[in-house]
Amino acid sequence: MLRSSTFTDSGPRCSCLPVSQTLDSMDTVLMGSLQHCCCQLPKMGDTWARLPWPGPPHPAMLLVSLLLAAGLMHSDAGTSCPVLCTCHNQVVDCSSQRLFSVPPDLPMDTQNLSLAHNRITAVPPGYLTCYMELRVLDLRNNSLMELPRGLFLHAKRLAHLDLSYNNFSHVPADMFQEAHGLVHIDLSHNPWLRRVHPQAFQGLVQLRDLDLSYGGLASLSLEALEGLPGLVTLQIGGNPWVCGCTMEPLLKWLRNRIQRCTADSQLAECRGPPEVEGAPLFSLTEESFKACHLTLTLDDYLFIAFVGFVVSIASVATNFLLGITANCCHRWSKASEEEEI
Repeated sequence: MLRSSTFTDSGPRCSCLPVSQTLDSMDTVLMGSLQHCCCQLPKMGDTWARLPWPGPPHPAMLLVSLLLAAGLMHSDAGTSCPVLCTCHNQVVDCSSQRLFSVPPDLPMDTQNLSLAHNRITAVPPGYLTCYMELRVLDLRNNSLMELPRGLFLHAKRLAHLDLSYNNFSHVPADMFQEAHGLVHIDLSHNPWLRRVHPQAFQGLVQLRDLDLSYGGLASLSLEALEGLPGLVTLQIGGNPWVCGCTMEPLLKWLRNRIQRCTADSQLAECRGPPEVEGAPLFSLTEESFKACHLTLTLDDYLFIAFVGFVVSIASVATNFLLGITANCCHRWSKASEEEEI
């Protein structure tokens, strides 16, 4: 009987079930009970290096070798290029194919994946788990509204992420969880983007380029940006910014970084309040927010209370005098009518 082979090296342990035929009757092995290994087989070179020298070639052993090679080729089937995609030099291009879902079974060594210009509405959880070499992910111009939590948990080398021209309405705190290698994030042209969580970019210390332009943002928390020490380029133009008191901390932070952080200052304009509508966002100074720092002391409150009390007394006295005057006029008019009669 052909005994099972067990690899106990640093690779995965894998045991194959025995063949029911003897070596003298191996011409019928294709109809026998040869079973697949319980895990992925190691590479061809490693396999032969670990197998003992079988002695002189035997036809049965040659047949077993062919079956083993076939099994290895089958295990590599997951690295084939998906339908409607082109694959070359670790670049998988599935753009402009009218896809409604992401393609399954990408090559394991994919470094650049383009799914741009499709109709993808969702990315399944764990989709990037097996593609640990991924460095560029292009999802622009789709119909995405959100990304599943933990999508980038295993994509440690992901550096460039393009999510522009989609339908995101908010950026949650866990959207880029564990994606610490990100250098460039493009969230531009998401017209429904209204909110960015204060901790949305937490931990992205290598982030250099952030594009939030042409969305629906009216405000942005300073906390969302101050944890990005490597930020070089920030695009925020084309949003309906409300330049109220809540925007002052962000603008002050941006002015202090403007020397080493390029921003689209000419495109960023205020949409409100009315007194600053149309004004460039970066033209606002501390004087523009002077009213935000006005505070009332106890004396101010006492003075206001006193003025209010005086005004109330004056109002009551005025009404009293008007009532007396009206009553006198009425009596005088009635007396004049009686004299004429």
